[in-house]
Amino acid sequence: MEQFGTVFCSNISIVRFKDGQWQEPAIEPLAPLPMHPAAHVFHYASSCFEGFKAYRWEDGRAYIFRLQDHVARMRRSAESMRLPVPDTELLAGMVKRLVANQIAEIPLPPSALYLRPTLIGTLENIGAAASPSTEATLFILASPVGDYFEGGSRPLKLLVDDQHARTTAQIGSTKTGGNYASALGPILDAKAKYGVDQVLFCPDGDVQETGAANFLLIGDDEVVTKPLNEMFLHGVTRDSILKLAADLGYKVSERDFTVDELLAAAPTYEATLSGTAACLAPVGCLVYEGKEILVRDGQPGPNTEKLRSALQAIHFGQAPDTHNWLTQV
Repeated sequence: MEQFGTVFCSNISIVRFKDGQWQEPAIEPLAPLPMHPAAHVFHYASSCFEGFKAYRWEDGRAYIFRLQDHVARMRRSAESMRLPVPDTELLAGMVKRLVANQIAEIPLPPSALYLRPTLIGTLENIGAAASPSTEATLFILASPVGDYFEGGSRPLKLLVDDQHARTTAQIGSTKTGGNYASALGPILDAKAKYGVDQVLFCPDGDVQETGAANFLLIGDDEVVTKPLNEMFLHGVTRDSILKLAADLGYKVSERDFTVDELLAAAPTYEATLSGTAACLAPVGCLVYEGKEILVRDGQPGPNTEKLRSALQAIHFGQAPDTHNWLTQV
C-alpha cells in the first residue's frame, strides 16, 4: 500500500452552492478543480472537512462507519466557519453514492476506503475578510488506505508541551485546516529537535490532544481522557473507544488531568492516540523537559490491543454492531 492519503479513486462526488441553494450533486472523474484566484478559501481559510472510512467485507458488501455522526460533525464545522451548511440527506447521500460507485476500489481488511468530504468557500471577493462566503463547493474524495503511521502500530514518541495549545478556543472543536496549520510548526520543530512523532499539547499543564488525534490513558480497568469542550476535536473514534470500553467493563473517566498526573501514570497505564486514520495507536515514550519517559515498558500494551481489536472487529464484520454504527451501501 502506498503512503496514507496519496492514492485516490477514479471519481469524486461534488456539488456547488450558488444563488442561495445547493445545486444537483454529481459523480465526476477525479480532476483538478477550476478555482478563481479570488476564491474566499484562498484568502480567508473558509474550509472544513471530515474523515471516516468504508470497509468491504469478504462477502463483497460495503459498510460506512458512523456516517451519521460524521455528517453531523461536518454540519457543525460548516456552521462554525460560517459556510453554507449542507443538508444531512444531501451529504449522506453523496457519500453513499460515491462508495457504491467505487466499491471495486475498496481494499479488503485490514485496509479500507478513507472518505474526505471537504467544503470550501468559493465567493470571488478578496475584500470579504469580515464576511462569510455565500458561494461554496462541497466535494468528497475517496482514498484506499492502509496504516496511517509508517511502520504500522509501532509505539509512538510524543513531546509533552505544557505551554502551548494546539489552536484557538473559538475553532478548537471545528474540523478545519487552520487548526492543523497552527500545530504544524511546533510538530516539525519537535520532530527535528527530539525525534518525536507528535506533540501532546497541554497548555498550562492541562493534557488535551496531539496535533492530529485525541489522547487516552488506558489502565487494566479504567480509561481516562479529557472531557469534551470547545478547545479540542470531538473525535468519533474516541467516542467509539469509550463506548466499547464501557461494554467491556472498563471504568470510563472523562476528566481533566495534568501533566504531573500523566507522568505519574506512565509506569502503569498505557497511552494511546485515537482517530479515524490511526484507529488506536500506542504511545511508548514521552519526552518532557528534555527527558525521555517510558510508558510502561515502551511496547504496545494489552488493553490498547484489546480495544483496538474490538473496534476493528465491528469494522470488518467479525463482531455484532450492537451500537448500529454501520451503514450498508
